[in-house]
Amino acid sequence: MTAQPISATRTAAETQGPTWTSTSGKPRSTTAVIRATLLILGALLILAPVLWAVLSSFKTQEELAAIPPTVLPQNPTLDNYTTGLAAFNFPQYLFNSVVVTVAATVLTLIINSMAAYGLSKYNFRGRNVLFVITLATIMIPLQVILLPVYQIASSLGLVNSLWGLIIPPAATPTGVFLLRQYMLTLPDEMIEAARIDGAGEFSIFLRIILPLSRPALAVVAIFSVIWRWNDFLWPLIIAQDESKQTLPVAIARFANQQAIPFNQILAVSVVTIIPIIIIFLFLQRQIISGLAQGAIK
Repeated sequence: MTAQPISATRTAAETQGPTWTSTSGKPRSTTAVIRATLLILGALLILAPVLWAVLSSFKTQEELAAIPPTVLPQNPTLDNYTTGLAAFNFPQYLFNSVVVTVAATVLTLIINSMAAYGLSKYNFRGRNVLFVITLATIMIPLQVILLPVYQIASSLGLVNSLWGLIIPPAATPTGVFLLRQYMLTLPDEMIEAARIDGAGEFSIFLRIILPLSRPALAVVAIFSVIWRWNDFLWPLIIAQDESKQTLPVAIARFANQQAIPFNQILAVSVVTIIPIIIIFLFLQRQIISGLAQGAIK
């Protein structure tokens, strides 16, 4: 019996390089550690402007203009929030934004889900062509169709009204695409079984399709909330009356006033992003599930 060289008897674990042990007791490779480090650095890079705005909203005007700038506020104060919100007429603009965002999101979910259901579960001539045309509208810039849409809204009496902010941007090709891709994963046999049992098309849509499409609906909902809440150009044009303006337009007008300190503008801006963060935290699981399952199809 001949002895084997030491180099030939090395185990696989010894040749894979250094490993770290996670909290669960399983070994963690160098690649996983590097990947996690890069993800953390990328997240910090993306969140850096937001964190700076939040921290600066608690600074005084003198500290905000200090050179070199400070990261953490030396003398934190809430005067920026109280004074800024009092001078900004925040409740009126918040009411407009909430009404527009909620109503537009509900209308978007209704229109997009019905369109996606027809394009995914009904076979008719020209279905694929209609779907391609719907996707092609994504490539059309908003500035190209802004004037015709405004003329249509003006002829319908929607100028200087909240309905003018809700109805025109309700149908979105992105929402139709996401919902259609998800609905394609639902088995057709389930719909056929419901039809055999005597269920109507509208009943199938309400009781079967919509509950099963909840993850995709959550994705479209959060996208719609973000789009409507942060929309600036269309509300700036259609809502010329100050009492009908939403938060982004009102903040821009508020920031253009020379007597308003920048730290108060930051405080008002921080308050406006809180609802988006709360909604995202509540719908996080549905968003990830909807995007993942829609991408598989």
